[in-house]
Amino acid sequence: MLFDAIILALMLIAVLCIVYWSAVAIQVWRTHALLPTARDGVVLAEQTPPTQRVCVIVPCHNEAGNIATLIASLKEQDYDRLRVVLALDRCTDDTLGVARKAIGDDDRFEIIEITQCPEEWAGKVHAAHSGFTRSEHARSAEVLIFTDADTEMDPACVRACIALMRDRELDFLSLLSTLSSVAWYERFVQPVTAFELARQYPLLRVNRSDERQRAFANGQFMMFDAGVYKAIGGHESVKDAILEDIAFARRIMFQKHRGGLLLADTMLRCRMYDSWSEYTRGWKRIYTESANREIKRLRRYALRTPVVTTLFPLCALALVVLSLVPALHPIMLAVGCVALLAWVAGLSMVYRMSHAPLIDLPMSLVGALLTGRIFWSAARDLATGTPTSWGGRSYVRKAEG
Repeated sequence: MLFDAIILALMLIAVLCIVYWSAVAIQVWRTHALLPTARDGVVLAEQTPPTQRVCVIVPCHNEAGNIATLIASLKEQDYDRLRVVLALDRCTDDTLGVARKAIGDDDRFEIIEITQCPEEWAGKVHAAHSGFTRSEHARSAEVLIFTDADTEMDPACVRACIALMRDRELDFLSLLSTLSSVAWYERFVQPVTAFELARQYPLLRVNRSDERQRAFANGQFMMFDAGVYKAIGGHESVKDAILEDIAFARRIMFQKHRGGLLLADTMLRCRMYDSWSEYTRGWKRIYTESANREIKRLRRYALRTPVVTTLFPLCALALVVLSLVPALHPIMLAVGCVALLAWVAGLSMVYRMSHAPLIDLPMSLVGALLTGRIFWSAARDLATGTPTSWGGRSYVRKAEG
């Protein structure tokens, strides 16, 4: 009797696995079919070359280990109407020296040093604001790009994104960067971690222009029509936001401007964190803000992630193994195999879209458990008032909902 109950439970879970991961596969396919990526903008730019004056503003806090790579990629941009402002925010390392050496005699670059941050401002937001207000090139630009110091751009990135923004009639365009796959946590955990964020904010929903739109952006790359940036109040309008990207996306949506979020498709690369501790701390901050600081939502995601990505396929595998018992019906084997295939197919499409190594897919079983732990830890920190550190400052966030 107990054995029969176990078999029935495994069958039900396997069916749920089929339904869930088939839905994921369909959603990924529709996203790929209906939305362009940043790389598609290259063709658009070749057909009708953009002509706007562009200024890239880079807020930097202790980025000596990263800034040279970004500067090199900006120097290689194939767009000639480009200026770059590096806003060095209270740096205590050699970011300034590294930046000057990397820039050399390229007069398209400008360095602004920031020595203090007002109490009511988030550090990164104030640095970006200072980069805009203190640079004549930034204030006179027609298009503004805010990017992080740990990113790297393809030579055609700026040109392609301007063309995409024009073609899609957008006032604001953000990119989801292609993340590096070097460290163990980047290979085994990051694909699941990033996918769970994408589940909360599906690209097709983010890119709608009606009441079903869901506002989201990625601060690693935010491109504004300069007039719209000024009209919504610039960075001053989100000065206390820990994640200014989401705050900007919401302002764009609420004020009836057109915003878009697309996959970079290797046109923008980023290594977000250099250690596992930085990774967990950073993603706790991201998850907390993306969940609107709602503890119940974070706990719900903490349970869902390992259930659908770890428990579902393991139960399907158990069903396949048990189906080898001669007395059991062959339908069990069929259901278990289809469930495993649905999991592999759906997750493979997620990995391919994010350019994550497919060979690491089996480790998503562990990655989902660790991602669930990050969600749970974020909920705990929010409930206990544990401060989070970001950009050289600590913040205590108040739970909502």
